[in-house]
Amino acid sequence: MTDFTSVTGHHPLIGRPQGARQHATAGPYSPVLEVDASRLVVISGQVAIDMDGNIIGSTMEEQARATLENCAMQLASAGCTFADVFKVNVYVADLGDWARFNSVYQELMQEPLPVRTAVQAVLLPGFLLEIEMWAVKPKD
Repeated sequence: MTDFTSVTGHHPLIGRPQGARQHATAGPYSPVLEVDASRLVVISGQVAIDMDGNIIGSTMEEQARATLENCAMQLASAGCTFADVFKVNVYVADLGDWARFNSVYQELMQEPLPVRTAVQAVLLPGFLLEIEMWAVKPKD
């Protein structure tokens, strides 16, 4: 088990096990994380939509930023930030947009990068991606 207290500058309940490795072509994610999940927070799939139900943006970059902002808002309501996230599921309408999504994602996510799964999916009309996140709430 990871000694969560020894992960300097990172979330005290999330850590990469020693010896964790990933292949050279891996993107911005951790291959494995260990989590003390006694304070688990899970948000449902978020999309690029405002509070009035209007789609935000028409490009992957615009929708990625808006979707991640919605994720941040939901996490904040539970007392979490992106630093607390350990698992991300990303559903994209077209995997050809993957690099464009990653450029925005890398700007906002923090080390250790969450473990991540991505799949191409049929989404509701107008949406280019949907994101769900799992986080561990910091101890009080």
